[in-house]
Amino acid sequence: MNVNGQSEIGEIRSILLKHPRDAFLSQESVNAQWRKLGYTAPPDFDRALREYDNFVDLLGRVVSDFHYLPAGEETGPDSVYLHDPVIITRAGAILCNMGKVERGGEPSACGDYLKRMGVPVLGAISGGARLEGGDVVWLDEKTLAVGQGYRTNAEGIRQLKELTEDLVEHFTVVPLPHWRGPEDVFHLMSIISPIDTDLALVYSPLMPVPFRQWLIDRGMELLEVPAAEFPTMGCNVLALAPRRCLMLAGNPLTKKLLESKGVEVWEYEGGEISVKGAGGPTCLTRPLLRMA
Repeated sequence: MNVNGQSEIGEIRSILLKHPRDAFLSQESVNAQWRKLGYTAPPDFDRALREYDNFVDLLGRVVSDFHYLPAGEETGPDSVYLHDPVIITRAGAILCNMGKVERGGEPSACGDYLKRMGVPVLGAISGGARLEGGDVVWLDEKTLAVGQGYRTNAEGIRQLKELTEDLVEHFTVVPLPHWRGPEDVFHLMSIISPIDTDLALVYSPLMPVPFRQWLIDRGMELLEVPAAEFPTMGCNVLALAPRRCLMLAGNPLTKKLLESKGVEVWEYEGGEISVKGAGGPTCLTRPLLRMA
């Protein structure tokens, strides 16, 4: 199977998802786990299914090839956020090693499924190394930025750099702030969403100055998410293609900002699938193939 995920903005042709019916399983299962997972409230199972089906309908305006990870005993509700346990390169998949203990079974579940699909596994982050996909951002096919924080550590970054040495020419490490501490969901992609080769949505108050300046020096225009919309995941936007994106409803200032730059914006309702588990549209998806 042809795969290439070395882009955040190329048109998505093929995608890997996990439906909440296979992640949440039931209302009873959600009720038993939401506190331990750090959700703000228990997702309503039936509403989550409806929200997700609408989300997939929007994806289907661009994406033609959908693959769904099945339910598994080794995974829980967080597995709906499929961006984190696996990274897709043009040479195959890299299985992460989760910083959140409760998500430890997700990378191997992804690996088993991808192998059955015919996708090669390039390698896996192992031992005391930690790496989550939300900390990995492709600025172009050969330029990789990786956030170092509570979910991704130095050894995880070292192993990723080794695995991608034949694929990446420019590899930069971005130290992340403490922000709300190790229990919070905070990744590099919490503060940057590429929209086009020369345009990114950012939240600069939490962005390291050297990294921000490096982006500007690369010729990237930075659109500043309003402070009022950062808590509602205004900065978590999925580019389906250059300047065509999908975002969580309820961030009108950010939407207007994007549209002022000629970006086509589609919105989805995600009170159950996104807000309560703090996972936006990028978190819910793992593109398998993006085209330039």
